[in-house]
Amino acid sequence: MSIATVFEIVLAAVVLGLAIWTIAVPETYSATVGFVAYGLLVALIWVRLDAVDVALTEAAIGGGLGGVLLLGAAARLRNADPTAVETPCKLVRLCAAALSSLIAAALVAAILLLPDPAPTLAPAAVAKAWATGLANPVTNVLMAFRAMDTMLEKVVLLLAIVGVWSLASDPAWGGRPGPRHEADPHGVLAFLARLLPSVGIVVGIYIFWTGADHPGGAFQGGAILASMWLLVVMAGLTDTPPVSSRRLRFILVAGPGLFLVVGIGGLCLGPAFLAYPLALAKPLILGIEVAMILTIAATLGLLLAGAPERSEQR
Repeated sequence: MSIATVFEIVLAAVVLGLAIWTIAVPETYSATVGFVAYGLLVALIWVRLDAVDVALTEAAIGGGLGGVLLLGAAARLRNADPTAVETPCKLVRLCAAALSSLIAAALVAAILLLPDPAPTLAPAAVAKAWATGLANPVTNVLMAFRAMDTMLEKVVLLLAIVGVWSLASDPAWGGRPGPRHEADPHGVLAFLARLLPSVGIVVGIYIFWTGADHPGGAFQGGAILASMWLLVVMAGLTDTPPVSSRRLRFILVAGPGLFLVVGIGGLCLGPAFLAYPLALAKPLILGIEVAMILTIAATLGLLLAGAPERSEQR
């Protein structure tokens, strides 16, 4: 048995144990910390499977922004009235455990019963990869072979923002999301908020730009930019923009809007919806990704900020 195999067995055991502990631990904060650690370990598993693009997304969303969102929710639950927090009964817990076990068993059966060799469209995708001019096969598939799904994912993010903003009270509508954060101007958080964003912005742009030929892309880069923005907001160095800002709303619709325009152009001037002209395929895809990284960064940051809580005048 090689060292790599032993490492993978230990990693799988740790991930499984951490997942069980995250579900079983009664404290919300401890469960959140366990979930963040679980997301980072899952990202390491994706690296072992040579899926670096998925690993970057998992680390940024599952271990990063998702962790910040859950930590904020845990903090609000800690300050809430204990009698207002619902605790599921034993029957509900048993049903959830049974359903989870059935789903896990079905996934195991589906994997074990796959035909050998498994059906795949990889050869067809590789054969047509030259048409986009992109060397990264993941970006190639996302922006060409399943471009409709990629566009609708950004529409879902936009609808999520609309759903979160709709939770605002009438006096706060059009105002600023989340509370106004204040931190020690000479503290560690303020120091990091002044130091890290310059580095994080460069890394985020690099992750986005290199996604055309190497692991990376707009979603991973946008998640990094959103993290840097949230860090500055949490340090009190800036405030969230009012949701009534036209510039903010333009950024939110830029990604799916440009995607839709290019798709309609392919329908009117080409053979099908989202059919890129061969000579303009790579420039069009890069243009869409530029708009999408702005939309993703703004959307993820605003989702974590929450619903508008303060009027614009404050």
